[in-house]
Amino acid sequence: MKFKAEIDVMPLDALLDPQGKAVSNSMSTIGLPEISGVRIGRHVRLFVEAGSQAEATEKVESACKKLLSNQIMESYAYQIEEA
Repeated sequence: MKFKAEIDVMPLDALLDPQGKAVSNSMSTIGLPEISGVRIGRHVRLFVEAGSQAEATEKVESACKKLLSNQIMESYAYQIEEA
C-alpha cells in the first residue's frame, strides 16, 4: 500500500528564529501590526510504500529522526494517510 505523509518541521520555541523575527518585524510595515510571533519552518510531503499504516508511521518517524529534522534545534509533527 502507498501512504502519503505531510511533515512539518519547526524550530524549537526556546530557540531564536531569525527568519521568523524578520517577517514578524515587517508585518507592521505592510499594514498588519496585529500579526506577531511568526516562526518559519518547512513542510515536507513524501510517499511511503508499506504494508500497514503502523509500518508507514515507523518509516516516517525514522526519516524524521535520522534525516528530516535536527532534534537538538527542531521539532516535527506529521500526518499519514493512504494515498
